[in-house]
Amino acid sequence: MPLDDLAAECLRGDTLDGVRLDALERGAWLLDLLRRGMVDLRRYRDGERGSWEAQERTRAEISGRLAALSAGEARPAVLAFLLAAARDAEVAWSFGVNVTPALAATGGFGPAETAVLVRAVVEHERSDHWFTVAAKSAVRVAEELPAEERAAAEEWLRALQQRVLTSPDFAGGERSALARRLERLLPERGPTLPPEGMVPGRQWWAAPLRDRLAEAPTAELTALVWHLAVFSGPRPSQKWRTECVRLVEAAKAGEALVACVREMAVEPEEVPRGHGDYVDPAYKDLACGVVWAAALTGGARTAPHLERLAGLVGMFNRMTWDGRLAGATVNALGAIEDPAGLDALRALDARLRHKALRKQLDAAIETAAGRQGITPRQLVERAVPDHGLAPGGTLTRTVAGHTVTLAVEDAVTVRLTYTAPGGTARRTAPPAVRDAPEVAEMKALAKRVRATLAAERRRVEALLSADPEWSYDEWTRHYRDHPVVGVITRDLIWDFQDGTGEWHAALPAELPAALPADTAPADVPEPVRVRLWHPIRHTPDEIRAWRATVADREIRQPFKQAFREIYLLTPAEEETAVYSNRFAAHIVHYNRFYALTKERGWQSNYLGRHEAGWFGQARGTFGDGGWRATFEHAPATEDFDWAPEHAATDRVVFERRAGRRWAEVPLREVPPVVFSEAMRDVDLFVGVTSIAADPDWADRGDDRHTGYWRTATFGALTATAETRRAALERVLPRLRIADRCELTDRFLKVRGDLRTYKIHLGSANVLMEPDDSYLCIVQARGATKVHLPFEDDRLSLVLSKALLLAADTAITDETILRQIRRTDP
Repeated sequence: MPLDDLAAECLRGDTLDGVRLDALERGAWLLDLLRRGMVDLRRYRDGERGSWEAQERTRAEISGRLAALSAGEARPAVLAFLLAAARDAEVAWSFGVNVTPALAATGGFGPAETAVLVRAVVEHERSDHWFTVAAKSAVRVAEELPAEERAAAEEWLRALQQRVLTSPDFAGGERSALARRLERLLPERGPTLPPEGMVPGRQWWAAPLRDRLAEAPTAELTALVWHLAVFSGPRPSQKWRTECVRLVEAAKAGEALVACVREMAVEPEEVPRGHGDYVDPAYKDLACGVVWAAALTGGARTAPHLERLAGLVGMFNRMTWDGRLAGATVNALGAIEDPAGLDALRALDARLRHKALRKQLDAAIETAAGRQGITPRQLVERAVPDHGLAPGGTLTRTVAGHTVTLAVEDAVTVRLTYTAPGGTARRTAPPAVRDAPEVAEMKALAKRVRATLAAERRRVEALLSADPEWSYDEWTRHYRDHPVVGVITRDLIWDFQDGTGEWHAALPAELPAALPADTAPADVPEPVRVRLWHPIRHTPDEIRAWRATVADREIRQPFKQAFREIYLLTPAEEETAVYSNRFAAHIVHYNRFYALTKERGWQSNYLGRHEAGWFGQARGTFGDGGWRATFEHAPATEDFDWAPEHAATDRVVFERRAGRRWAEVPLREVPPVVFSEAMRDVDLFVGVTSIAADPDWADRGDDRHTGYWRTATFGALTATAETRRAALERVLPRLRIADRCELTDRFLKVRGDLRTYKIHLGSANVLMEPDDSYLCIVQARGATKVHLPFEDDRLSLVLSKALLLAADTAITDETILRQIRRTDP
């Protein structure tokens, strides 16, 4: 082993050989213990009994003897260990922890001893935890020497600095801070030259800064590089930010920093060949510092690049995942005072799902709101971009004689229309303007408007659990009259409070555009306050009236509101007090379930054969983040490889935010609107992903879950299915097959010419009379050409099956016909 010939290997033929030999001779006792310990380690790996205990006794003896030594006796022992560790990294890995206290506490090293110590650290072959510990101690020892006595160690201090600058194993900011301490120990080499390796040579994103240093090096630029490289985050101190802005301005480096961020925010396949990893861990501090410096000084110009970068490194399932850089980027966006920063955060809000990043995103929005003295909700609604659209949600440009119109037609549709000089309109760009830069800009704008529209639809729906109120003036400004939000607002029902304190429900179109006191109609009360209408606050008669209004006027609401499900506490839940079993004991397709919880903004650990993978907790926040619901679940069976195919659902519990913690509360203390909205999501998770909704499940025969499938697929209706039934009551009379349809408590009964069919309103699965035999219809989706008051794939599926089966003599699919006629293939 290397320790046997250590003396010969340590000799370098220089003036320091005497120091090395003296250290090895005086530290021979420690080397003997290391040899013994390494033998025990080999025996342990070979499975020899008692070898681990023997090695532990050796470790204890090393620690005890070193602790008992004076500084003069400890110095050669420490040097001997460093010389041994430089030749065999496993020595450091196995026994470094026992020597670390002596290494950190021993002082009094002379110039020659210091040179030997620093060189031994530099020659350690691995960049690992031991290297970081030894490097810090080497810098401390060198700092204790007077400046005039450091000449013997200068070469190796310079080499140590290079190792430190390229080591990824230091904690945030430590690497660059240690390199800076080494810089102070070394002779000045000109204020305009940062250390070699300070800015990476093989990282494409650093090229603008690297080129700037090469073309016009200045003392201010070098000072800026040092400042960026000692970044610690994800939110640096105010002192760091103030100094950063001053240094960027002094170095005139703003453009280079924005360029660095722009280059950083590229897909991996766009990275030039030969430029190393996406973001080298050794330069993570510098990358985060560049991100913050660009945000603080580049403002709105930097926001699109930071948004893209956060999307690249903030997605856990991407090869570019980097939690630290993502956190710094999200928080840097929160520091941008221009509205573009908030626009980017809003866009990320719909994409980032990682729990830690979600917290940082919320913190960034809260920080931005605090600067303006308003709540995060107010900040978000005041910063919704209008994209330059007119109040009606339109924008018109003239390109080569053609009129290009962008129009937000409804809550989900943004359309471009091209009108020729003769008045002919089309939805695709004509050849005359197809390649015009103005058309490309309009297409890009339409894409941005669609993103804003989708984000606003989600945000406004989330307000149902927050139950906020606005002054009428504030609501008209940020909701009714906004070019984008107004399109969502106009098809929703709102509660308006007049001066007497009475609330009146109305659609925005039913109110005058303005209500001055001297001209307002006598029968229209002047609004003072506004809130979003929720059915849980209204009587059944009021709800039925609004459902009739929405259906009769063929209003397509941006999300379920008039037909929204209501979930009230049941007697069983009042008895269990702190949890609900309403949606327990269901079998769900796990990957679909997990994806749907993420899509709805819930956070959940992933089930599998790993730590904490046997008990799932999907958590969603409601009421402006003041309440949290947890839906528990677990693998349905234990016989799976990496992740379960199916999960079994369990109870739902609620918690109230208490500072930074959450406190579980009885169900009766949960606000009704919060309880209802949370249980609605849980119902959705179960209803969409349950195997009861799988039409193919009946073919599995004796599968262990078939009993559940048979019970659940045609069982009692959930609140969601009841709402589906209420919608069908309004829709069916307008269908051409109305005389063939009948609604029962759980089914839509359809009379065909060959059979009578019962379509379950929950699962959309079909039974055939008279024996209730099962009819499997997998592909029956399609446009029904019937107005539906809300989006519901299951409702569309029920209707498409009804239309198909009402004309069963026209069915040509033999797989369906064989089941209807009960014929063999």
